[in-house]
Amino acid sequence: MKKEAKTIIDKARREGRKVLMENESKDLCLLYGIPATKAYVAKTLDEAVEISKKIGFPLVMKILSPDIIHKSDVGGVILNITSVEEVIEAYRKVISNAKKYVPNARIIGVTIQKQAPKGLEVIVGCIKDPNFGHVLMFGLGGIFVEVIKDVSFRIAPVNENEAREMINEIKAKPLLYGYRGHEKVDIDTIVDIITKVSEMVGEIKEIEQIDLNPIFVYSHGAKVVDARIILE
Repeated sequence: MKKEAKTIIDKARREGRKVLMENESKDLCLLYGIPATKAYVAKTLDEAVEISKKIGFPLVMKILSPDIIHKSDVGGVILNITSVEEVIEAYRKVISNAKKYVPNARIIGVTIQKQAPKGLEVIVGCIKDPNFGHVLMFGLGGIFVEVIKDVSFRIAPVNENEAREMINEIKAKPLLYGYRGHEKVDIDTIVDIITKVSEMVGEIKEIEQIDLNPIFVYSHGAKVVDARIILE
């Protein structure tokens, strides 16, 4: 296991947490070469302003709490932030909303990240099965994965050929290859993400579940815009 990854895992263990926070999950992704939006942590309003000036607009801000997993459900996510004034307003709003809906939540601050351009949404996930070990999953992302359930599976480790097979097995494959005037997306980058998730769970045996959803895929490249990792 990479030294930086061990530091993240050990910190969560010391704090009695199974669920890694978003910044930790994304840092793990970046360690393994998975293209995620970097989530910067602001513990104060002044830090939020400083970070926003450093990384530029537009931004996304999200509540950071080990007790709040589904941040959107409590009004803890604000998109399309385009100025310092909006950063100040968003910081106060997400913290206020979190305290309102989850009064006893431990609030660390907020995460601030560059807002990725919209792309075709896909999901790459993994769950640890008691019999088969880590099982990787690929499909359309966002709400599609819940509504359509058009996904494919492989037992890890997964190589490039197997990752490509996973992509080609879903019914919505034509959307990936350019359907009715839409651009073909970067299949090679999706393959790379799947194989790197396979590498991550191969090295970090403590991972029980990974949910990279959505991943915005473009004609060139991709960005993981939301990531959740759960430990055993």
